[in-house]
Amino acid sequence: MNIDTQQAVIDDAHTSPEGRPVMRARFEHNGSPRYLLYTIKRLGLDHKHGFHLELELVSDALEEGLETVEARLQDGAADLIDIDYISTARERVDGAQIVGFHPYGRTVGGLVAHEGTDIEGLGDLSGHRIGVVRRLDKNWILVRAACRKYHGFDPDRTATPIEAESKVALTELLQTGAVDAILQFWQIIPEITERGPYTEVFSVADVVQRLADTDEKIPVSTFLTSEQFLADRPDTVRGFVAAYREAVDRLRTEDRHWRILGNRLIPYDDYAIVTAVRDRWRDMVVKDWGPETVLGMEQLFAYILDLAGPNALGVDRIPPETFRTTLEP
Repeated sequence: MNIDTQQAVIDDAHTSPEGRPVMRARFEHNGSPRYLLYTIKRLGLDHKHGFHLELELVSDALEEGLETVEARLQDGAADLIDIDYISTARERVDGAQIVGFHPYGRTVGGLVAHEGTDIEGLGDLSGHRIGVVRRLDKNWILVRAACRKYHGFDPDRTATPIEAESKVALTELLQTGAVDAILQFWQIIPEITERGPYTEVFSVADVVQRLADTDEKIPVSTFLTSEQFLADRPDTVRGFVAAYREAVDRLRTEDRHWRILGNRLIPYDDYAIVTAVRDRWRDMVVKDWGPETVLGMEQLFAYILDLAGPNALGVDRIPPETFRTTLEP
């Protein structure tokens, strides 16, 4: 389902702001936040909580080294995006006035290969061509750190990472045989494996939990806004958090919303795939956080930094005030 088709569905849920403050959301057309954001729009939860969510889908391609959503936030064309927290730290160190104000979830992927592959786990990556969106992608960074810790090698050196620069192109690399396996994002994996002949070798979420050594879900991605928007419109940001929490509760417990998503927004004609996406989403999403959560994120970051080094991460620290766990006035 292309961007225009999905945007038309979303536009049908748009109504007039009616004087409410507007929050411009820019999200990837093949990213999982669109499920939740569309639900917020369809149920009118933005207006219920005092703001108007203007949702526009964009490409997942890169613009001058940035994902398109990052570029939109930094050039002032968006007020709300989501990216992984390593990228957030990287851009903030480079001077971007951005802030993570609420968690989204464990938005990592998995290693997908042809059925019958000789890759059975992390320890088997050496000597293979591995497709990645980009070498600074969180999935590749986490896999590199785990390989170094548990198997004593760095697949960035012992394997051949091939950058696709988008999720769609990444799947095409696997399908055309240009790579032996890909590190694809979680919401795309069910379609690939259900329609085969492909298999998910391992989940990067399991890698995260193993590295973090905790039962607490560590949100790898967060919602971001600009420092200026947070300062000027704190009530709008708080309204989004309230709408997000309510939508999470509905999507976790009410299957009917997923049937609607399957009919309108998820581009799979097989409801088994929609169900798999639903179940993965419910396991992935993080409803709330606190100082302990951010501490866990920082500890995981420090651990990965020690294992993989600043060159692998593209950043050597998480600056102060990068994440705000309280938005109270």
